[in-house]
Amino acid sequence: MVTITDIVKGSLAARAGVRAGDILISVNGHDIRDVLDYRFYLAESRLTMKIHRGPELFDVSIRKGVYDDIGLEFATALMDEKRSCRNKCMFCFIDQLPPGMRESLYFKDDDSRLSFLHGNYITLTNLTDEDIDRILEMHISPINISVHTTNPALRVLMMKNKRAGEVLGYIRRLADGGIKLHGQIVLCRGVNDGAELDRTMRDLAGFYPALESVSVVPAGLTAYREGLYPLEPFSPEETASVIEQVTAFGDLCEEKHDARIFYCADEMYVRSGVSLPPYEFWGDFTQIENGVGMLSSFEYEFEAALRCLTDEEKAISRTVSVATGEAAYAFICSLVEKLEKVCPDIDCRVHLVKNTFFGGYVTVAGLLTGQDLMEQLKDAPLGDELLLSRSTLRAEGDVFLCNSTPDDVADALSVPLTFVGNDGGAFLDAILGIGADS
Repeated sequence: MVTITDIVKGSLAARAGVRAGDILISVNGHDIRDVLDYRFYLAESRLTMKIHRGPELFDVSIRKGVYDDIGLEFATALMDEKRSCRNKCMFCFIDQLPPGMRESLYFKDDDSRLSFLHGNYITLTNLTDEDIDRILEMHISPINISVHTTNPALRVLMMKNKRAGEVLGYIRRLADGGIKLHGQIVLCRGVNDGAELDRTMRDLAGFYPALESVSVVPAGLTAYREGLYPLEPFSPEETASVIEQVTAFGDLCEEKHDARIFYCADEMYVRSGVSLPPYEFWGDFTQIENGVGMLSSFEYEFEAALRCLTDEEKAISRTVSVATGEAAYAFICSLVEKLEKVCPDIDCRVHLVKNTFFGGYVTVAGLLTGQDLMEQLKDAPLGDELLLSRSTLRAEGDVFLCNSTPDDVADALSVPLTFVGNDGGAFLDAILGIGADS
């Protein structure tokens, strides 16, 4: 049962007499625990809702279109508390955060509902057989799984959770139940690489076609690892070897299934100096939000938009700056060079900002902070506008990881900021000032 916090004015629920503060117990005889129950059982043309109001317990009947909303609002999107992670993974990024950040950043979620609603990755250790039954009954799909290794004993070691090995069996149940799956392997040097990575890829390939893709990403290591497992980064040569290993196995999957399945994250190509594969290599870009194929997609979109510029747009005169992390710096510079050949009156200056806030081996643009931007760009010639990745801000778009705001940075640098999403065409428009998304 969940508490109704508000009613949309004029909605079906409002007309039926439901009030804010009422407690929703069930829909058509099914208990309501959270948003998944609510949305699943709401998909009927006739509803009987059991409501608790003070001492009263009564039914409310509503007729509607099968997929129509009825206008109930709840305190949280999940209609429940988020489930926190019960693991102590040796590579956990949250355990490596510096002190003094906002409290919400230290919360570790491991919630299958967020996997379905927002694409979060889960470890399965929070789930029970009953939870799996519910996923299968409601056909909650896709589910994104942080696998890391299919060696049960090694998975227990990596995650410091005695259930980490046994719950691997849930993958088979989900696959056999028709649930689409995506996997992730966070690769730790000397732990789950080499022969263990081969084993994991072989085992996971056995779940195709239910398992559609698996990303291989390097463990993110900050400067705040005191007391944690002594992980070391892969060298560029070692990273290139991993790319070769994953690509070779992906080639075999391509031959057998006409699907590559396994992909290394863009970050690994940048670290190793190995050239990014062509656009076609990445298939349907199913893990682009996990940094897999993002640069190739961005470049493809940028070049397509560049070819479509009108003569008037090619004649635009502007001076702007782009700030990015070490990982994407050379890539962004290459795009700007292409632009300036087509638009000779564009002066776009690309600034590399080192991540001193997190330190260690953190180089991606999405983890840049306002603090580093202000300190490192305070004397830089920034032109008329500074372009930044929208991923540097939290989802609400109002604050950097260090708690500084866009206004703080704009005031400190005396330049307006424009935040651009993960779209090469939008990036080109922002440089030219013809479609900037600020």
